Amino acid sequence: MGRYGSLDYPKLTKGGFLLGLTLFLAGAIGGAFAPAVLGSTPGWLSTVFVDMEAVGILLGLLSPIVFGVVLPLTE
Repeated sequence: MGRYGSLDYPKLTKGGFLLGLTLFLAGAIGGAFAPAVLGSTPGWLSTVFVDMEAVGILLGLLSPIVFGVVLPLTE
């Protein structure tokens, strides 16, 4: 058994990337279509969509690096 227990690195890598992709797409689609559906988007909702895009990008980029490269190398 490794230092971090029995982590399934490929599953964590794929799951983290897909979660980041989902957050990014939800933020982008919400930001694009919310004004058309709601008429005018409140400021807090625009902030939520932009934050979803930013967190999605970070999670999608960092998840493969952390769970696919760094943690397996430290075992």
